[in-house]
Amino acid sequence: MTPTARTGRPKRSSAEVLADAASELFLENGYAGTTVEQIAQRAGVSRGTFFNYFGGKSDLLWLDLDRSLAGLESALRASPALPAVEAVVEALLTVARDHDAERVPWALTQGDAMQLGDELTASAALRFVKLQALVASFVGERRGERQDALLPQVVSSALLAAAGSAAVVWARAGIGRRPLVEVVEEALRPVARGLSGPASTQPTQST
Repeated sequence: MTPTARTGRPKRSSAEVLADAASELFLENGYAGTTVEQIAQRAGVSRGTFFNYFGGKSDLLWLDLDRSLAGLESALRASPALPAVEAVVEALLTVARDHDAERVPWALTQGDAMQLGDELTASAALRFVKLQALVASFVGERRGERQDALLPQVVSSALLAAAGSAAVVWARAGIGRRPLVEVVEEALRPVARGLSGPASTQPTQST
């Protein structure tokens, strides 16, 4: 008989091993009480290997979302015929659809237990600012406006805030949670309708 090939969970990457080690230590010692050296030791890698994957401890909090959001720019470019608001909505839905449902950001579910405090807020804000600039640039380009014009800024901030709120609700819903894309779409559609009113149909003239 031909041996049956073994299948199972794919081997975890070094980044995932480090993130899992960090989550254990954050729960045991708190975020502030855990060092990079301790994380590397728990993961069985060197300190240098840690910095091959992460710039610092806070990056460990967002490994799964960072991976998913890395595809946002290409997703924005995937719908050249759509108006700016709808293109952003579809791009965010693509990111949500492609996110691994088994990788729930533990920073959103165990922040209190890990004593993340202000670090969670600061690291999340940094990511939001970078994403907001990316989306505003896209909206401005699609509409023939500067990215710092009012509408690109409003569209970017509003849609990202809605998607981010949906991600938090999804993460904290527990094992019975719905697919992420469903929750994100439920949050985005009403916001998109408001942003797609008459004021957004024509670009404003920048001076």
